[in-house]
Amino acid sequence: MSDTTSFDLIVVGGGPVGLSCGWQAAARGQRTLVMDRYGFFNERCGTSGAERHWRVQYTQEDLSRLTLEAVPLWRSLESRVERTLIHHIGSLWFGDTEVQTNEGQICETMRVMDRLDLPYEAMTAKEIERRYGFADLPSHYAGFLQPDGGVIDVRGTLAALYGLAQQHGCALHAGERALGIFPDADGVTIHTDRTTYRAAKVVLANGAGVNDLLGPLGASLDIRLYEMALVSLRRQQADIDFPFWFVFQQPTEEDTNLFYGFGRNPWSPSDLVRLGPVFEVNPLPDAESATGTPDPRHVERLSSWVGNHMPGLDPAPVQTSTCLAALPADPERQFYLGLMRDLVPHGEHLVVYSSGWGFKFVPLLGEICVDLALQGRTAHDISRLGPAISMEVEQ
Repeated sequence: MSDTTSFDLIVVGGGPVGLSCGWQAAARGQRTLVMDRYGFFNERCGTSGAERHWRVQYTQEDLSRLTLEAVPLWRSLESRVERTLIHHIGSLWFGDTEVQTNEGQICETMRVMDRLDLPYEAMTAKEIERRYGFADLPSHYAGFLQPDGGVIDVRGTLAALYGLAQQHGCALHAGERALGIFPDADGVTIHTDRTTYRAAKVVLANGAGVNDLLGPLGASLDIRLYEMALVSLRRQQADIDFPFWFVFQQPTEEDTNLFYGFGRNPWSPSDLVRLGPVFEVNPLPDAESATGTPDPRHVERLSSWVGNHMPGLDPAPVQTSTCLAALPADPERQFYLGLMRDLVPHGEHLVVYSSGWGFKFVPLLGEICVDLALQGRTAHDISRLGPAISMEVEQ
């Protein structure tokens, strides 16, 4: 093994969580490598697109608490790079307040916000129409505006994390693919398509590709892959704009009947706004099956909903694309996060973060993964998110 390059920590996956791990580990003085098979800043996985929803409200109280714990880390990140990354344009949830969706449930989320003393304004359908330009909403629809919510600058965040990782001496290897990981009593050997490495600890933050590496060790995470449509529309009225919004509706026989949208991006000169359906249907067999072309029916469903309820937007798509979503099969969990201890041989040397809508937690997820790798524990409550739950291990 004399020709094997050694690191204290190797991170497989160079998306936002992988880069956050690389920066924070290197800043703690660890010899750190982050590798990404597609290259940094690629949009082949869940980091595609210009923005992500920022919110502090969840139906699950532990996730709301984690979001609040992420806030000072975001502020620190923004201060370090002298750039605003979270823009507080508000988070508007409305619709059928009792329906349980893959985003949560309105009534229970309001109760969580009450318990955590988070501010929000309850609103009726008529108030939502008057304030935000929606039209002809069902009369029983209601919801709330959480003023601290808004939008995250995805590409600005990636650039900030990459720059900080580089600044602290993290090795960043683009276009390098991990082929196999082999933990033992003293650490982990990683074979890639370039060479062999040795590390004391490894973080797997490679999204949908995590099972390619866990499978040979006798384990797999229960993940579903979906290619979701993204649609850009033009405003028809120059004086109209929106907070982030999400509409909760009863599912149809064909899909989940959920839609969301952003206002104009504060950092962009474009006058377009981006919207999408959240249809967890027709799962893909693997990430390589993604086409980059949205399902025409999903685009039509969104355009129809906009035409019926958003007169301030032209429902004809200006641009369309897709986002690859890797999500836990269990809708009650947001992601898999934790040590592989007792799940694979010598799993105490492996940390896993995979799947889910995790962008709002990025600096916190980096901190937690590095805590677990270096100390075997974290002060943050992630007990419900560990990979031992809903996991299959071959005996």
